[in-house]
Amino acid sequence: MSEKMFSEEQLAQLRSFPEISADELIRYFAPTAADAAFVSPGGRVPADRLGMLVQLCTLPWLGFVPDDVASAPSAAVARVAERLGVAPAALRLYGKREQTRSDHLRLIAKYMEWQTAPAGSQAMKELEQFLLDRAMERDSPTLLFNLAREYLMAAKVIRPGALVLAKMVGTARKAAADLSSQLVGHLLTAEVRADLERMLVVDAGLGMTRLEWLVSPARDASATSVKTAIDKLTRGVG
Repeated sequence: MSEKMFSEEQLAQLRSFPEISADELIRYFAPTAADAAFVSPGGRVPADRLGMLVQLCTLPWLGFVPDDVASAPSAAVARVAERLGVAPAALRLYGKREQTRSDHLRLIAKYMEWQTAPAGSQAMKELEQFLLDRAMERDSPTLLFNLAREYLMAAKVIRPGALVLAKMVGTARKAAADLSSQLVGHLLTAEVRADLERMLVVDAGLGMTRLEWLVSPARDASATSVKTAIDKLTRGVG
């Protein structure tokens, strides 16, 4: 599973504003006087000032800014608009041109000391290495995607598009599988392969495959359960 790890509906959600909690509202949408001054140079219209400040507050919340800035949670917009002394409805006029939004985000990233991660950049190379390292430890694509988001936010790197990041997860998982094969391939002798195959065959004495037996948890702390756990450690796949 690579970019197919998410449905179209899930991808749409990852590109949009989620619901916001009361804690997030207080934590992220409380712009300072300096923030308000940054977006309010002479001549900038209220819609642009409000749109910029919404973007500024959104970036550390989500790690990116959805294209439809005007769809930000109404409670968040209201708090930001109050700081600027403009009507929340002004946001509906913001960012009709994509270039306006992207230009503003670049200014905001510089102001907040965040960076972008264009293809081939050092930031992307470091993200690729991070994903490979994590994929060597665990294989869940959703978990890897979320770990990448956390990593990017900690590094103050604006998250690439959801589809781009999903493809990177898929690439990392394949690279990890190939590397694992190289590292352990020589250990898979004929005898070891035969032992592994036997683990998938139902054992008459156990009433299940040996793999099922090995991974089944103890039912209680009785002497019988303790003996079974010891058997698993000593008998293994033999």
